Amino acid sequence: MASSSSIGVFLCFSLLSFAFASNFYQDFDMTWGDGRAKILNDGELLTLSLDKVSGSGFQSKNQYLFGKIDMQLKLVPGNSAGTVTAYYLSSQGPTHDEIDFEFLGNLSGDPYTLHTNVFTQGKGNREQQFKLWFDPTMDFHTYSILWNPQHVIFSVDDIPIRDFKNEESRGVAFPKNQAMRIYSSLWDAEDWATRGGLVKTDWSAAPFTASYRNFNANACVWSSSGTTSCGGSSSNGNAWLNEELDSASEGQLKWVQENYMIYNYCTDFKRFPQGLPTECTVA
Repeated sequence: MASSSSIGVFLCFSLLSFAFASNFYQDFDMTWGDGRAKILNDGELLTLSLDKVSGSGFQSKNQYLFGKIDMQLKLVPGNSAGTVTAYYLSSQGPTHDEIDFEFLGNLSGDPYTLHTNVFTQGKGNREQQFKLWFDPTMDFHTYSILWNPQHVIFSVDDIPIRDFKNEESRGVAFPKNQAMRIYSSLWDAEDWATRGGLVKTDWSAAPFTASYRNFNANACVWSSSGTTSCGGSSSNGNAWLNEELDSASEGQLKWVQENYMIYNYCTDFKRFPQGLPTECTVA
C-alpha cells in the first residue's frame, strides 16, 4: 500500500480534496463535432453523436494528477459496428501518459468489446480486452478509473477488471508526473474496430448516439502554477490515494479475467518473441 510520503511527486499541496457531482456545463467543454455534442437536462446529461460527416467529443475543463474518476455511460444501441466510443485520461505531447477505455461497436446482438490500454511516456502496447457481462446499450453503467501513485485500476460497476501496478522499481514507467484531462469521443473506425475492419459501419442507422451522466471526480486538480488541490491525509477524504484491491476485490478481478478477458498483451508471446514486457513477468 502507498504511504503519504509516496505523494512526493506533487510540487505543492493545499489541504483541499475535490469531490463533486456532475454538472456538464461546469465540468466539460465540447471540443469538436459542430453541434453533435450536446448537454441536456440542465447539465445532468451529455450526448455524443456520429453521422457520416463527423463524430463528436468533449474534454474536462480541469486537469488532474491522480484521482478516482467515475462516469456513467450508455453506449450506441443496435448495429454499432465500426463505431468507437472512447473515454480516457490523457496528457499532451510525444511523451504523453494515457489511461484508456474504448468501446468497440458490433453488429446487433453481438457483444461490445471493451478495450483498455495504459500509455507511459508515450509508450502504449499494453492492451487488455474484455467482453462485458451485460448489454451496455440497455442502461447506464459506471466506468471508473482509480489512479494513484501505486495503481491504475479500471472498474465496471465497481467490479475491478484490470490493475496496472507501479513497477518502477523494475524499470517500468508509471504515469505519475503528468497531469491529465478527461476526454471522450464517438467516432468512425470502420477500418479496424469490428472484426479487424471486416464489418463496416451501416450509415443507414446513423446518427449513432452515446449518452453520459453522473460524472464524479474525487481527484487532485492541477493548476497552471504547478500546484494541486490535493492534500496527503486520508482524513481529508483522500483515502483513494492509498487504495489498492483487497482480497474480495482480487477475487472479482480474477473472475472477470478468467471469464470475460479476450485479449491480454501479457500472454501474447507471438507479439513479443524477444520476451514479454517486464510488468508481465513475476518479480
